[in-house]
Amino acid sequence: MAPQEGVLPTTVEADEKAIGGPPGYDSSSGKAVRGAISEEAWATRAGLNLTSFKKREYGRGIVELDRAMSSRHLHMIAIGGSIGAGFFVGSGGALSKGGPGSLFIDFLLVGIMMFNVVYALGELAVMYPVSGGFYTYSTRFIDPSWGFAMGWNYVFQWAIVLPLELTVSGLVVQYWNQDISVAVWITLFFMVIVIINIFGSIGYAEEEFWSSCLKLAATVVFMIIALVLVLGGGPESGRYSEYSGAKLWYDPGAFRNGFKGFCSVFVTAAFSFSGTELVGLAAAEAKNPVKSLPGAIKQVFWRISLFYILGLFFVGLLIPSDDPSLLSESSYSDVKASPFVLVGKYAGLKGFDHFMNVVILVSVISIGVSGVYGGSRTLTALAQQGYAPKIFTYIDRSGRPLPSVFAILIFGPLAYVNLNASGPVVFDWLLALSGLAAVFTWGSICLAHIRFRKAWAYHGHTTDEIPFKAIGGTIGSWIGLFLCFVVLAAQFYTAIAPPGTSELNGAEGFFKSYLALPV
Repeated sequence: MAPQEGVLPTTVEADEKAIGGPPGYDSSSGKAVRGAISEEAWATRAGLNLTSFKKREYGRGIVELDRAMSSRHLHMIAIGGSIGAGFFVGSGGALSKGGPGSLFIDFLLVGIMMFNVVYALGELAVMYPVSGGFYTYSTRFIDPSWGFAMGWNYVFQWAIVLPLELTVSGLVVQYWNQDISVAVWITLFFMVIVIINIFGSIGYAEEEFWSSCLKLAATVVFMIIALVLVLGGGPESGRYSEYSGAKLWYDPGAFRNGFKGFCSVFVTAAFSFSGTELVGLAAAEAKNPVKSLPGAIKQVFWRISLFYILGLFFVGLLIPSDDPSLLSESSYSDVKASPFVLVGKYAGLKGFDHFMNVVILVSVISIGVSGVYGGSRTLTALAQQGYAPKIFTYIDRSGRPLPSVFAILIFGPLAYVNLNASGPVVFDWLLALSGLAAVFTWGSICLAHIRFRKAWAYHGHTTDEIPFKAIGGTIGSWIGLFLCFVVLAAQFYTAIAPPGTSELNGAEGFFKSYLALPV
């Protein structure tokens, strides 16, 4: 069906005028108006005084978020923003279920999917750097009802991720000291997340920049050490004092649990890439997204190929898939099951496990901060479109959507529920409601990009007029959309027939894995 007239403005400027222009811009006069963020005092812009909490007023149009992020922030958010417990810890469970072959192939396929998703998102975000990012693209280019469902699902996903990451952070600290209650650490790290969000988008950007630097540095250090160990350069007291090569791919083997194991690793790989799309939301708060976002998007290729694929390839060369240490009931919180920690332990490298535990802790807290950022910005965009209560349109003078931030933070104390004997059961069902939200979001981004290109051509434009083009074009988006369906199919299959057993899953187990789809 051909796109309707009026779906797409003929220029980016027309679209900018339609929404009231950028912050500090009056579309009726074309001039800056009093109250723009650049005219505020430094303490107000940084959110450090009471004046900063007052409502931002810019004349006419939608009040946008603060554009405070620089190119370095976007680059690091794109490269290391989503590297967390799924990569450092969850990869161990994936290795034990599917073997090193499944681990490498599945992460490679999901990496190809994310490469196309992020490039499609980059093209849309450069054309329309508006708050709400991919949610607004789904509403505009697919259907308002689709955007409504996807937006609220995405908000709920991050609202549940926050208490989950708080619980995991407390469990990670217990690697050093089990005498202090997890509740104490949950409270401490919750306050850290609240304080970071007081500083608005710049607080999130700086936290992501430095935490990403640490995560990437740790991964590079690991790969250098892993290469030495594979070549037999490890200490005599450890396992890796002789050349091993790809021995573990033959014994115990490259694949485990057959097709079930292969599909289960697909699900873990998708979870590990969750949050990659946040660079699209951050673009709406960048100083100059047209210049800074394309460079950030291009960095995603290196993150996928160098850090994810190569890092996990070394893991498969050093840790046998039948290692009992990889088995853990808490696959994303038990750092003792992390293959990165196990490599240091088996090699006899003193202190390396503690170093990796620090990296995992920082990664978990970083994802919690990202959850508040992603959920609050999407909730604000929903409210601006009339799909959420009007109170969530409130943005203060430092550019913080305070009611939306508080709405996500309210979910944080659910982490204490998880400490109760029956708490994990309740938490599992909450996770089930939003477990597939990231895959829905990625598929929607690809579909919105396909629809955008059709509308663009319908209005007589060529791709030469697009400032930043997705490398794969619509073909890449179709590939990304297809792989999203593959991940959903793999999740469905493992929900029915979980790996490691010949029995089918019960109704409770199935819906804990797939309840998000009908919802």
